[in-house]
Amino acid sequence: MKIISVDFETYYDRQFSLSKLTTEEYLRHPDFEVIGVAVKVDDGDTHWLSGELDALKTYLHANYDWSNSAVLAHNAMFDGAILAWIFDIHPKLYLDTLCMGRAVHGTEVSASLKNLAALHHIGEKGDEVIDALGKHREDFTEEALSRYGDYCINDVELAYDLFKIFMRAFPKKELKVIDLTLRMFIEPVLRLDPDKLRTHLTTLQTAKEKLLDECGIAKEELMSNPKFAKALEALGVIPPTKISVRTEKETFAFAKSDEGFKALQEHENPQVQALVAARIGLKSTLEETRTKRFLDIATRGMRPRSLAARKYRGVLPVPIKYYAAHTGRWGGYDKVNLQNLPSRGTNAKVLKSCICVPDGCTLIEADSAQIEARVLAWLSAQDNLVKAFSMGEDVYQTMAAAIYGVPPEKITKEQRFIGKTTILGAGYGMGFLKFKDQLKTFGVDVTEEEARRIINIYRETNGAITYLWREAQTALMGMYQGEKYKLGREGVLKIHPNLNGIELPSGLLMRYEDLATEETEKGLQFSYKTRSGSAKIYGGKVIENVCQALARCIMAEQMVQISKRYRPLLTVHDSVVCCVSDTEVDEAAAFVGECMRWIPEWAEGLPVRGDVDVGENYGECTQWVSPLGLSAA
Repeated sequence: MKIISVDFETYYDRQFSLSKLTTEEYLRHPDFEVIGVAVKVDDGDTHWLSGELDALKTYLHANYDWSNSAVLAHNAMFDGAILAWIFDIHPKLYLDTLCMGRAVHGTEVSASLKNLAALHHIGEKGDEVIDALGKHREDFTEEALSRYGDYCINDVELAYDLFKIFMRAFPKKELKVIDLTLRMFIEPVLRLDPDKLRTHLTTLQTAKEKLLDECGIAKEELMSNPKFAKALEALGVIPPTKISVRTEKETFAFAKSDEGFKALQEHENPQVQALVAARIGLKSTLEETRTKRFLDIATRGMRPRSLAARKYRGVLPVPIKYYAAHTGRWGGYDKVNLQNLPSRGTNAKVLKSCICVPDGCTLIEADSAQIEARVLAWLSAQDNLVKAFSMGEDVYQTMAAAIYGVPPEKITKEQRFIGKTTILGAGYGMGFLKFKDQLKTFGVDVTEEEARRIINIYRETNGAITYLWREAQTALMGMYQGEKYKLGREGVLKIHPNLNGIELPSGLLMRYEDLATEETEKGLQFSYKTRSGSAKIYGGKVIENVCQALARCIMAEQMVQISKRYRPLLTVHDSVVCCVSDTEVDEAAAFVGECMRWIPEWAEGLPVRGDVDVGENYGECTQWVSPLGLSAA
């Protein structure tokens, strides 16, 4: 398969640029213009092409075999979308040195083409793009356009050289994961319901105005901390305060998570309650902002002269960032973070329900249930917990029974919730004070003594897990001293002290760059270098990182398995969303469920579980049950 490297240069100015707009906004904007493109096939010469859009399209289709080739770019989400949306070009595979750079060097290193080229000593990225500010193609002189072409050609050469360097050790199976991730944006299928979005936006805005009216106070007073404090004082309330972590000075505690502010929500004076509710309503604009952004995407048109682009109107290009986190997990991107859509509250499912599938299709959402807790039990060889997961037992209920000393069948709903929080929260060395605070955020208040008792019971009943924390602490010391130590099950993880990293089954490294130590009252404290400075690391945190990373490895391989028949359109945390014809829902759901129960060879014995839901939209799915009466779990 040939590799066609591409890089597009497009019109931009101080207001119309990717620093001001999302990629989707920029590419769908009426002012979008292709100035030119550089193209290289394998090791051949790189050619610069510039001209009218129709002429470029004719040339690109006539001279390159796209459907049987891989397209390589640095930031293929951008260049690939131009190929698809503007030129109706769809390659067999998308390759991206930006994605590869994040995976190879870690998220704490800039993956810009300029930085990566410098790191690998392959040349310098030019700065001719600065002179192109505010210039349409017709504004360039012949000489200036030629220089711009040389700049673009150099970018293609740098990206191709980077690709060759990366491919010396880059795991090939991850190339497919990159391709699937990019196609979620480049070749979107999911639709947005503009009518439902408008209704939801009106509901949000009306509720906000109602809260404001009930307070009888100007919006400016609510938005200003000092004025809001005076409004509270006028009602006889002393404004809550806290010590700022950043300035170390006393400041108002008006954040939703501040305990003093939370208490005001239940104040005996209804006017105070209304004032605080209005403050929250005005400050919490995330859902309103996201709804507006979704509505813009749903109704934004494409350039009329671009016939290929018309079919993308109203669809939701899904910008998922490959290798966004230290652990390799995906993340939100391009100001459309689908990773943190609300999951609780009155409006939790409303926005998600605005994401739907084309007519005649059904949405399938498959979730890898409790994957991190299962990985932790398996990696540590906590055999009783592994067996419980394998047998489909209610491990939360079992944990609660151990905590409260009663038979599992006697456990109440509230006690089971404590058991669930313990299983999901205490597995990485969490102390009793933090555990107490975590419970409080869920509305459960326990004493310090009770929190300590629960944490002690967890650790006493899960000795293999607590041993794994200590093993990870020893592994940290090994990396620091340049020595190798075992971590977890044999053959799953490899410690590379010379690289300050842990090799994952994917073949990629989870890095702890420039490990350092510091003597504290609690003993030796490790830290590693980050872009913002440094981050503390310890055995329990390493295991949390490892479990998240292993869960991601499994999810990636399951996603590839699913893609053999159905293309993943969205991945959120440990779930995958697909779209299938109404006529094959049962067959597809059964296949997807089977894929979510599939495990790679390195994870033999890991008790995974896949839940499959189906529905007309993302927010209103129900558990799929096969014609035989069996669910996919």
